[in-house]
Amino acid sequence: MKKNKIFNWVIYGVILIILLMISSFLSLSQGEIDIPFGHIPDLLFQSENSMEHVVLTQIRLPRILLGIAVGGALSLAGVILQGIYQNPLVEPYTLGISGGAALGVALAIVFGLPAAWGNLSLPFGGFAGALLIIVVVYLIGSRKSQIRIQSMLLTGVMISFITSSSIMLLMSTTNTENLHGIIFWTMGSLDEPNMVLIYMCAIVALVGLVLSYFFIQPLNALRMGEEKAMHVGINTDRSIKFLFVIASVLTGVSVSVAGVIGFVGLIIPHLIRSWVGTDYRILLVSAFLGGGTFLVLSDLASRILIAPNELPVGVITGIIGGSLFIIVLSRSKSLK
Repeated sequence: MKKNKIFNWVIYGVILIILLMISSFLSLSQGEIDIPFGHIPDLLFQSENSMEHVVLTQIRLPRILLGIAVGGALSLAGVILQGIYQNPLVEPYTLGISGGAALGVALAIVFGLPAAWGNLSLPFGGFAGALLIIVVVYLIGSRKSQIRIQSMLLTGVMISFITSSSIMLLMSTTNTENLHGIIFWTMGSLDEPNMVLIYMCAIVALVGLVLSYFFIQPLNALRMGEEKAMHVGINTDRSIKFLFVIASVLTGVSVSVAGVIGFVGLIIPHLIRSWVGTDYRILLVSAFLGGGTFLVLSDLASRILIAPNELPVGVITGIIGGSLFIIVLSRSKSLK
């Protein structure tokens, strides 16, 4: 039985990797300038700066790398948080982290930091806002060295409302140019020209995936409930603290670089869990690969639907993710 399970896991992993490769090649090939699949290898490794070479290496490849990193990170964070809170409706943005990042970016735009410090001020402002929310939620939810899960969840929801209202206040009092900048950022985009930020996001996503595997046993035990997990010898408070930090950092970095991209951390964990099962040994990496594939395909759709113009990728993930969630909900008696 164990051999059959491992064999199935290998099959799941191979299928997901193949899907990610197919989506990446489609994203490389399709766009305002269509490039035949057979020409891609030659164009990637040629030294001359033809238009197709520039499009592939300086526009599409960075977007694909960022899409895999952000999609994987958000989906992984969603799986972890749903495991911690034992609530299928929890996603990375539920705890107010995205709201904090959005408020940080909005403040940076309103105070003119991009003009003074460059465009790097936006992701740094976003991460600072996300980090502040992480600290607030953690401190409120962990009094007397004990984690209070429901308190953390409710605090995050309330902070989301507060940050949303604060952003609307800034938008209603700032000038038109700043207003456009805030709206564009909050819709989400993978159009990030700074390779340092892209590499940073990719490294954080991969490190988060590796670290999450050190908590496989606690995550699997938490499926039985916090009290039963404690009875089998799991230090639930410590495990939840570390997992919360991992998921929060993954979300904070993703949002600060790519903006608010919703539903990736909600619908992908549901779809992957219904396919590969609830064992976190396969669920974590499967959710990572599935999230990356979903966001790469969503970014491709955002580039080709109204070409030569481009839709915000958050619009695509919201429409597709929300529709898929309704379908999944209507076909199941209860969310598990």
